[in-house]
Amino acid sequence: MKKLLFFLLVPMLALAQSGDEKMLRQIHDQALTQSKGYGWLDHLCNQIGPRLSGSEGAEKAVQYTKSEMDKLGFDKVFLQEVMVPKWVRGKKESAFILNGKSKISVPICALGGSVGTPKDGLTAQVIEVKNLSDLPALADQIKGKIVFFNHPMIPENINAFHSYGEAGRVRWMGPREAAKYGAVGTICRSLNLRLDDFPHTGSMGYGDLPVSQHIPAAAISTNGAELLSKMLRENPNLKFRFSQDCQSMGEVLSYNVIGEVKGSEHPDRIMVVGGHLDSWDLADGAHDDGAGVVQSMEVFRIFKSMGYRPKNTLRVVLFMNEENGGRGGKQYNDDAQAKGENHIFALESDCGGFSPRGFSFQASDANFEKMSAYRDLLSPYLIHVFDRGHSGSDIEPLQSANIVKAGLMPDTQRYFDYHHAATDTFDAINKRELELGAAAMASLVYLIDQHSIAP
Repeated sequence: MKKLLFFLLVPMLALAQSGDEKMLRQIHDQALTQSKGYGWLDHLCNQIGPRLSGSEGAEKAVQYTKSEMDKLGFDKVFLQEVMVPKWVRGKKESAFILNGKSKISVPICALGGSVGTPKDGLTAQVIEVKNLSDLPALADQIKGKIVFFNHPMIPENINAFHSYGEAGRVRWMGPREAAKYGAVGTICRSLNLRLDDFPHTGSMGYGDLPVSQHIPAAAISTNGAELLSKMLRENPNLKFRFSQDCQSMGEVLSYNVIGEVKGSEHPDRIMVVGGHLDSWDLADGAHDDGAGVVQSMEVFRIFKSMGYRPKNTLRVVLFMNEENGGRGGKQYNDDAQAKGENHIFALESDCGGFSPRGFSFQASDANFEKMSAYRDLLSPYLIHVFDRGHSGSDIEPLQSANIVKAGLMPDTQRYFDYHHAATDTFDAINKRELELGAAAMASLVYLIDQHSIAP
């Protein structure tokens, strides 16, 4: 009897797989020949530009993406209110190494959330450290000085995000920790694996420090960091002067943009695919995260063009305020909890528009095993990495029983050339790689929609 069941089931399984294979081929054909994502991204980058939360660019991006999603044929498209912090950079920053009679200009940018310097700038001696753990031993030397956090991203890590995670902790915590020892300002080495002249911004936080202890914090380009370090070895008494005009302006109203199509069989089970609509203000946020925004929109466009209506409810969510607060993801989860919604799957693209290599999952053991079984179906498209790990900052807050969360994992080697820097512009995007990422996302959404998740 067991043998008979085996011979009956094998052809059925082969037929099912062959149907999946055919669908994945059609998804990729659609993405590579009919995509609208590159055009959407062109508009976001070149017609709207930087989209920092609370800015005019962010508001324009909300209205533009909603209007484009309205055209795609969702059952409904709506805006979800989110209160976001408004931080403005002000006039362009300047910085100089003062070494005796010489005055050498170096590229810097204020870190997001930092206070400004005095109107005439801040001048002080510099003390160089590698890590936060170096500060206690230097406590009696820090007061009245600028702390220079010269912590390079570790080049040995094959996945560049592993290096970013460690160095990012120094960027985030450095100013508040240095302030506790009486530092008057901080400079951190840009989070970038290559040597260049572009400073990279990013968030920092003062924690529970009183406002009187908030000190200005900036990032210096990697070439600038190398030069400053070299000159400090030659003259530990040199000074550094920098000026920045940034300020926080409270909270303002913004929105997540959401498109929804109800599931044909399970309307109460929700799948989310998304990216974050906001970007830093030094460039137009093409890779971070304009790419993820248009790829998420493309997932639905691909399904619609193929005549495929998901069994489960599908939402495309363009989150606001990932870069300097994460308010969009938190608000989405708060509303979902208030409504008692059941989310079975969430997928985020926030690692750039490079060639997709796989996915990173937050899932139970049973569900991770089920996700890993899709590797054979996706490997013909060079999607072969199925790891456990962080899925995405915007979907991280989302809580639901037995939910599977996933992050698209593109090739990481070039991402930090552009991340949070003036180089993150539309011309850094490869159209084909962007489209392959959208196809990878649509493929995974389709497989989960068809085969669900483990109970």
